[in-house]
Amino acid sequence: MAWEIVAENGIWLPQIGWRLDASRPTGQSFVSHAHFDHMGRHAEVVCSEPTAALISERLPAKRRTLRALPYAQTEALTFDTTITLYPAGHILGSAQALIEHAEHGRLLYTGDFKLRPSRTVEPCATPSADVLIMETTFGLPRYDFPPNPTVFAEVAAFCRETLREGCTPVLYGYSLGRGQEILSWLREEDLPIVLHPATARMAAVYTQLGQAFPAYQIWEGTNGRGRVVIAPHGRDTSAKLASLGPVRTAVLTGWAIDPATRYRSGCDAAFPVSDHAGFRDLLTFVDQVRPQRVLTTHGFAAEFARTLRERGYDAWALGQSNQMDLGLGLLDGGNGNQTAP
Repeated sequence: MAWEIVAENGIWLPQIGWRLDASRPTGQSFVSHAHFDHMGRHAEVVCSEPTAALISERLPAKRRTLRALPYAQTEALTFDTTITLYPAGHILGSAQALIEHAEHGRLLYTGDFKLRPSRTVEPCATPSADVLIMETTFGLPRYDFPPNPTVFAEVAAFCRETLREGCTPVLYGYSLGRGQEILSWLREEDLPIVLHPATARMAAVYTQLGQAFPAYQIWEGTNGRGRVVIAPHGRDTSAKLASLGPVRTAVLTGWAIDPATRYRSGCDAAFPVSDHAGFRDLLTFVDQVRPQRVLTTHGFAAEFARTLRERGYDAWALGQSNQMDLGLGLLDGGNGNQTAP
């Protein structure tokens, strides 16, 4: 019997009664990582041990069963289904879920992931599976990211030049994941650093989980002047910029591959740093997992599924109407339902 997979409040597996990365409150959900768009106030959560610590800090709840599992340890999910978590390489604690059932087979859900090495994240694994549900945010060939050492050397040069000119460099990145990765890459640069309070809260959890960072202060106004400021890009940060005097801003994002990103973000610079897999890594991941069927989600899902079909895979965008090749008609995916062998 095939897996039934429904794109509804995350991904719904009705045969076993569990959701994957539900964002609205539900009964039971696997949470791949602690970004807000992948978690909610669910009654029962399965996640990795670091993700459990981050969820408890970001989204505390009095009434919740939080099952924190170590990587690579197979546990019962239902009476006839097991789950094994593997590192996803996205942010600290990010996990893929390998769900196994005697009749349905091996289903691997990646959540957000990347293969490129990181200073603050466990290396991504590629377990084999029959059915692969994968995130494809950057599923076009132009999203081919340069190595992190190259990009962060440019980031450090931007910071030093800005400081020499008497300005304060402001580096924009998510408060969870990107901010800590930026901080870690500046470890050898001997630069004075302040963190936005939200970024500092998450850095404190990272430290409790064994991560090492260079010295920093928490940004409390004028103490950011003449230091490298690491902060999320948003209204709260913008309101505080006046306390810094003259500034130069840079956004660190995978979308920086597109030249217009610098102007859309209103920044002086943009650097291609991403917590997601680039196009070549997406292809490599599929080749290493060797699935019989691939369902793509997020970003350029339909385009990447088409690329996989051209490479001989049975691949479709989950929850979309997929135009079949050669004008042969439509695969009925518009209602979010897919059945996989």
